[in-house]
Amino acid sequence: MGKDQLSRKLAVILHADVVGSTLLVQQNESLAHQRIQDTFTRFSETIRTYGGVAREIRGDALVAEFDRASDAVNAALAFQVMNGEFNATLEDDIQPQLRIGISLGEVIIADNTITGAGVVLAQRLEQLAESGGVVVQGSVSETVPTRMPFEFEGLGEQMLKGFDQPVRAFSVSLKYGEKLPDPDTNSLSRAEVPNDLNASLKLTPESYEALTGERLELPDQPSIAVLPFQNMSGDPEQEFFADGISEDLITALSRLPELIVIARNSTFVYKGRAVDVRQVGRELAVGYVLEGSIRKSGNRLRITSQLVNTQNGDHIWAERFDRDLNDIFEVQDEIAHNIAVELHVNLVRGEYARHDATSTKDVKAWELVIRASPMLESYDRNNVMLAKQMLGKAIELDNGYAAAWSSLGWAYWIESVFNWSSDPEKTMQMALDMAEKTISVDEGFSDGYSLLGHIYMVLGDVKKAIRMSEKAIELAPGSSEAAALYANVLIDSGRLKEGIQKIQGAIKLCPFPPAWYLSLLGTGLHLSGENDVAVSALEQAAIREPGAHIPRVWLASALAEMGRLDEARVASKAVLQIDPAFSAVSFAKTFKSESHSLLKQNLLAAGLPE
Repeated sequence: MGKDQLSRKLAVILHADVVGSTLLVQQNESLAHQRIQDTFTRFSETIRTYGGVAREIRGDALVAEFDRASDAVNAALAFQVMNGEFNATLEDDIQPQLRIGISLGEVIIADNTITGAGVVLAQRLEQLAESGGVVVQGSVSETVPTRMPFEFEGLGEQMLKGFDQPVRAFSVSLKYGEKLPDPDTNSLSRAEVPNDLNASLKLTPESYEALTGERLELPDQPSIAVLPFQNMSGDPEQEFFADGISEDLITALSRLPELIVIARNSTFVYKGRAVDVRQVGRELAVGYVLEGSIRKSGNRLRITSQLVNTQNGDHIWAERFDRDLNDIFEVQDEIAHNIAVELHVNLVRGEYARHDATSTKDVKAWELVIRASPMLESYDRNNVMLAKQMLGKAIELDNGYAAAWSSLGWAYWIESVFNWSSDPEKTMQMALDMAEKTISVDEGFSDGYSLLGHIYMVLGDVKKAIRMSEKAIELAPGSSEAAALYANVLIDSGRLKEGIQKIQGAIKLCPFPPAWYLSLLGTGLHLSGENDVAVSALEQAAIREPGAHIPRVWLASALAEMGRLDEARVASKAVLQIDPAFSAVSFAKTFKSESHSLLKQNLLAAGLPE
């Protein structure tokens, strides 16, 4: 590797590891991986807030770099407190706890990978920490200003694997009665790394393939790169604000589960350079680029932004924001949130998403509803239970937020339909209460009527179910979600041709459809006898949602009906791994059309228990 690809420096290194990750995975593999990734995502945001950079996530470990020891200790202690509070809200035992080690040493940065003695030392120190604890090197404790409210407890000189000389180690905690200092907003941003170094960190498609064995290709879901916003003010002091807008946008967009967002370390290599968005798309394997600029005049700020398709250069969306600079950070948060909402509308959920966002002024409540949505759509029991907790918090934050009430209603509906409740009738009544609450809060919110349609379908009132679903379509004619939910009611009631047309229309409105759209399309096609096409759709749905048993149930039925029994039994085995209590008879009973008898026969032939 050439010299121009290496960077050696002295840095403060933080290494974090999940305690007992193997045991967590053994309890529930998919949920454990999801929780661990969520933990590292939240920790990465804390690290950024305190001026650090989360360089790598290595399985169940994270490596970060700081310029100042005090920032690293602050970030570590702050996150351990927040993570403990977050885990306390979880009802199961899959609660990732971190151990953290912090060292000071020389590191090597190459292709955005950080290695060296400093990283190894941080890892060894982390192994000395208790669950939820932080251990630092002696030199780290010495460089932290005495004014900081930290308590350092000596652990003596430790002989660590790979080091010839003993290392002084200290356990660090917050002093009793003190509080952690707020992040220093003047901490240097990684955007200030020289451009020539940034350029050396960029992976080309060829180098990516050489390192990973895979081609760098466009993913099958929306993907975006946020380029550094340009400072058009002629005032160098506004550079930090332009960088802050870009970083906040990356953070905000990263919270949207359906969207792949390129990390800032990869996008900031383009800072200060004239770029061709098509080239950016090829180099980063993204379908869209967001670019923009800021211009300050007196106490007024103008921010422009535009979303561009990297495949053809077409402009998808553009907006201009003019604001007074009474509170610069409030303005920054507002604009970042507004742009995130617009991108969610344009790339993920359509106009339906705009109503979700504009129905509340509480950004945190909106984020909770957005994060809960794919959890509900996975039809995974643990995901749904976690979503219920998140939606309850969203309602606590904004009791008048219609999307939170309807989403909570869907959680109860799923819980009742899949018999996850000890009293399914009572749980369905809770879903009905949530639907009625949604409409009382906002009678124009279509999802409340879609929910009512599904509730009435379960209760056996097909006419009312159809009427409520049609009402949802009237209120949101451009919503792919309302169309897909209507399709579900039509297919469930036996109106297969209409249902298939509706779900196909929903997919046209949503070019990156969620897995349940494909599952529903496959279901309708299977029940119509078009099993070849149905199997293709159901297989895609199963791949996209590894923790969902529904697409695998219908896949088993379709394969059994085609006489492909060996493949059907493989799908059935996957169903039982996800839901060991699955019953073919109980599942068939939830399907209201005349096809339920054939469905039961297919599932039994596929090897699923009666």
